[in-house]
This record gives sequence, C-alpha cells and structure tokens, in this order.
Amino acid sequence: MAVRKGQTWGVPGPLPDHGVVVRSDAEARSVVAAARLSGRPLPPLGLLGGDLCRTLGGRGDEARLRSEAAVTLTCDLATALVDGRLHVFVAHLVARRRGWRGRVFAAMNAAWLGRWNLGPRAHPGDGLLDTYDARLAPRQALAVRSRLPLGAHLPHPGITERRTRAIQVDLDPGMVVHLDGEVVGPARRLSLRVEPDALTVVV
Repeated sequence: MAVRKGQTWGVPGPLPDHGVVVRSDAEARSVVAAARLSGRPLPPLGLLGGDLCRTLGGRGDEARLRSEAAVTLTCDLATALVDGRLHVFVAHLVARRRGWRGRVFAAMNAAWLGRWNLGPRAHPGDGLLDTYDARLAPRQALAVRSRLPLGAHLPHPGITERRTRAIQVDLDPGMVVHLDGEVVGPARRLSLRVEPDALTVVV
C-alpha cells in the first residue's frame, strides 16, 4: 500500500541474513535485474549509498544495517521499456544529450540526482513517478541548474511536471537514456510504470 500523508512509514528492524548490501543505485538495480532474470524473489537491499539511500535518510553505516537501529521500508520499483527492451530502475531515469544540452526528460523515484534535488516532491513509497520534461533555452537552463541543489527550480514554465503511475514518452533524436546513473544508450520511445511496494530496503 502506498504511503499516505501523516502515515507512519517503515518499521524498526535489521537487514535479514539473506539481504544484499549495495553501495550505489546502479548496484541495487543490478541485483534487482539479476533476481528478475532468474525468476527469484527480490532480496531485501541494505543501502549504503546512492540517491535512493540519500532520499531515505541512509547514513552509509553497514554496522547500523545489521543492528536494531536500522529501519526497514517498502519502496516502489520502476520498470522502463526502452525501445521495447525491458529494464528496471530504483532511483531515476534521465534521457538527455551530452552536456545536458536541449531537451531533458527525467522520471524520479528518489528525490536526488547526485548533488541535485531534482525531484523535490518525489517519494519512493507513494506509488508514483515524478516526471519532468524540460525544454529550456540556454539562459533558462543555467538559471534552473543554479537552483537544483536546493530543489528550488520548480515550478517553471519550461518544465512540464507530472506525477503518474505510468507514462509513455517519445524522445528527440540524440537523447541517451541513463538508468540509476548508468548509460543504457540512445532511444526514441519510453514506456514507464511503477510497481508499488515491490522493493524492501533497509537504511
């Protein structure tokens, strides 16, 4: 069940013995993808780094993950058909050109993208993706970029925002898809959806 405003989210509890410790969003995605490919249940993930970890207030302390001070949370997982090829992501999908020139499309399950608070309202347990389709002139892009660390770039007339369970997007030529910080490659069409409560994480 997606978390609701005012509702307690997460329960105390350490990472179980069959859990997997990951240090980045890309590593988490790799573990999830391997489990899906083999038909195995998704293991609980102990988060030590990455943007999902930061969004959830993770401290990067492995000893904490094994202790009663740890918190176990049920998070959403996102799937992406990228030109018909199925992928998963835990934190974010970004489609852009080199140097962030021109149009940028982002789908956020986590709030953070590196040092940028790109999705200030994104919540990994609300059953929604926060998507942003930005078409900015160079001067506008510079102004927006300066506000990203504080999440103060929204609303903006050049950025279309949606909070959605599923979305299809046609990309422009030359846009390259990045999943959880890793390059997937150029693409022209995306089909994204959320799997609510599909992932158990410990921070």
